[in-house]
Amino acid sequence: MQAARGTSLSPDDSSLTDTRSHPSGLAVRSLLVLCFALPYAVDQLTKWLAVDRLTGEPDRSLVGDLLVLHLTRNAGAAFSTGTGYTELFSVLAIIAVCVVLWLSRRVRSLLWAAAFGLLLAGILGNLTDRVFRDPGVLRGHVVDFLMLPNWPVFNVADVCINVAAALILIQAFRAVRLDGTRAEKDEDGAHAAGDAE
Repeated sequence: MQAARGTSLSPDDSSLTDTRSHPSGLAVRSLLVLCFALPYAVDQLTKWLAVDRLTGEPDRSLVGDLLVLHLTRNAGAAFSTGTGYTELFSVLAIIAVCVVLWLSRRVRSLLWAAAFGLLLAGILGNLTDRVFRDPGVLRGHVVDFLMLPNWPVFNVADVCINVAAALILIQAFRAVRLDGTRAEKDEDGAHAAGDAE
């Protein structure tokens, strides 16, 4: 039996949900995979090229003094901090990957999918170095090769992490949940669920 206005009495009846304003699950998953796979591949390829072409070579200018290729290996975290805790950073990265994968199951928003895909690409890009590069498993040094003026040397994985962080902040500022709905204030100031992207 249905109510007079045609709505189901069962709040869990998903067959009547209007999906026109929401992307399909396939589109969300596809974007997440694309935003992971492509940047991860670019990160690994550019690191391989940097080690192959820049080892023992002087710095190379890409855009004057604005962007320079400068090969370095980082045993620590961001800004080369904590160089004595490489194994700890590796374990934390593994935990972060697991958390992102767990949360990704709930994503129904294209912007969240892009953020999580880029975040995975960045974390796994640097974790791959920690696992497979010298001096050993979970102790490997991350290859960095992009240098801006007055800024620590970085790589493509670092760029992915920063872009992902920016997207996550945008979604948090807009109060968009992982499922794509947005909490909006009603006239009384209380939050109510609404549609978002």
